[in-house]
This record gives sequence, structure tokens and C-alpha cells, in this order.
Amino acid sequence: MIQGSIVALVTPMDDSGAVDFKRLQALVQFHIGQGTDALVAVGTTGESATLDEQEHCAVIKAVVDYADGKIPVIAGTGANSTTEAVNLTRRAKEAGADACLIVTPYYNKPTQEGLFLHHKAINDAVDIPQILYNVPGRTGCDMLPETVGRIAQLKNIVGVKEATGDLSRYQKIRDLAGPDFAIYSGDDASSREFCLLGGNGSITVTGNVAPKLIHEMLMAAMAGDAATALAIDTKLMALHKNLFIQSNPIPVKWAVAEMGLIGKGIRLPLTWLTEDCFDAVRAAMRLAEVI
Repeated sequence: MIQGSIVALVTPMDDSGAVDFKRLQALVQFHIGQGTDALVAVGTTGESATLDEQEHCAVIKAVVDYADGKIPVIAGTGANSTTEAVNLTRRAKEAGADACLIVTPYYNKPTQEGLFLHHKAINDAVDIPQILYNVPGRTGCDMLPETVGRIAQLKNIVGVKEATGDLSRYQKIRDLAGPDFAIYSGDDASSREFCLLGGNGSITVTGNVAPKLIHEMLMAAMAGDAATALAIDTKLMALHKNLFIQSNPIPVKWAVAEMGLIGKGIRLPLTWLTEDCFDAVRAAMRLAEVI
């Protein structure tokens, strides 16, 4: 089971919006050095919605190669088309990814039965560990705990990223999916409490900016050390908030660029962080002592 701080990695781009593979390699090495436990390549934060299929697969392969087995790589392979999700998942396996993160189909609002059949089709088509990803605020579709429990019985389904921020869902999913099913927070602001309840870590945006602190906080929470986890998380709370001051990944890419780790590239329809937000994000970074 992959556990701990799983960073939803930004995808570095140059001023023209082209993927910057040299910066990507340096970013992977940075996270290995900072104690990040695993990386997600081309998730929401990695701008999966604006990379074409060739780029998507190239970034996954590059992150796998750059990580070189030092930490696990989870490939974002979800799509609102089941056929496309199967293809991306198959190609991620071919690239050597350790697991895949498969977001709930967005925009078309499937039923709970449709969600089950979607994941069953991917499960049956590709023999690789698969992590469900429920983020109704972005997809317009909520995968209910009962559906997670049902899908969890499929052999390749090993976990879920639960990004609603609703802490009551943890125990419901645990009861339905069993003790060996990985349950990850997908909400940085509540990830400490989530892991104190028994969660297996967080798939984190904040970890792009403060990877060492996020790792230490989550390790303390998973060990049941509430006091230490709170002390560390206090330094991170402003980041948890202000990295979402505009749509993710706009603020986090700006912050990582401020740290000198990437350039100022982002793809339309996303735009660079507006100047009126600079001070708030910079202040949060100072509290976390990353600048």
C-alpha cells in the first residue's frame, strides 16, 4: 500500500505552454530529496485537462523514468470516456507506473451504476492497481461511499482519493471497503484530521510547495500523534487555504515558480495568478518557511 504524502505534481511548462521536461526532471529529484512518499503524474494539478493524449503519456513516462524506482509514481488516467480511460490506463502500465488514479467521469454525470460499470470496465481491461478519485466540486458527480464499497470488491481497485472534505465519509468507506483498502484525503485543509481518523495519507496540492512539512505532518497524524501533527499543520494552514485562492493549479504553479523550481508556463483556459493574489500566497509561503 502506498501511504503518506503523495504529491499531485504540477506539470512545468515554458512561456509558450510547452512541457518543460528538464524542469520536470529537477522537480522529481527535488521531491525525492524532500521526503515525498509518492508522486501523481498528470492529475488535476498536473493540468490533465489541457494536455493531449501524447503529452499526457509522455509526462507519465518521464516521471516514472526520473523517479527511477526511488518513490512510487501514480499516473492520472481518468477521463469522462470509459474507452479513453482504459487506453490511458493501459499506456500508464506500459510506461511502468506503480498505480493509476482514475477520476470520477466529469461533465456527463453518470449514475452510481454507471460509475460502477465504468470502473469495472477499466478494472477488467488493465491489470494494474487502481485508485478511485472522487472530487464532485470539479466533476459534477459524487461517488457515494456505498458505490466506493461496491467497486472496492474488484481485484485491481486498491484505494480511493476522497476529496469532498467530509470527514464523516472516512468511516463509512472503511466499513464498506475493508481494512486493506487505502483511503486518501484529497482535501489539504482536512488531511490532518482525516489521517488521525485512520486515513492512509493525502494526495496533496500543498505538498508541491512544502513537501517536507507535509510529509512530517502526515506521518505524525498517521501515527496518532495529534499534538505534533497540529504543530506542523499550523504552519501549513494558510497554504491549504491560499493555494486555492484561484482555481487549482493556478496558485500552486505560481508558488512553485516563486521558489525557482519551474517557469511561468500555464495553459489556457487557465491563466497565471493575478497580481492581487500575490501577497496572500507569498505570506502563506513565509509561514511555511519555504521562502
